[in-house]
Amino acid sequence: MPGKTVYSLIESPFHPDLNKIFRQFGFEELKFNSMRKAISHLKKQLPDLIVADFVYGYGSNYAGANVCNLDVFLRSLEPYSHDYKLVVFVDKEEQEFVQKLHELFPISMALLNPVKPEHMQTVLSEMGY
Repeated sequence: MPGKTVYSLIESPFHPDLNKIFRQFGFEELKFNSMRKAISHLKKQLPDLIVADFVYGYGSNYAGANVCNLDVFLRSLEPYSHDYKLVVFVDKEEQEFVQKLHELFPISMALLNPVKPEHMQTVLSEMGY
């Protein structure tokens, strides 16, 4: 089993299949299409890298401390005091809202959709993986 783990938090049918790239960089990819399942898995294995679809919360549920679909997951990660890198995939229309999430949690990189494997390969290289 590789020594590094990447959580792919999939909320969009356009989320790219990056498994081949992750394997090239020595990652084991764990895919989650439910935040609840991803949060539950934190007890078993913490991520070194998180790649996630960013979905801004336009509804009233996000009027308070929550900005988007990732807040609850990232808050659940805090008690572990674990270092990780976060890459979000964002649609151009929602790009301006990524900064709001970054004010609450460290974002390593935001990539505009559609994300291609070569984009992720460049990002992982730049991050030192």
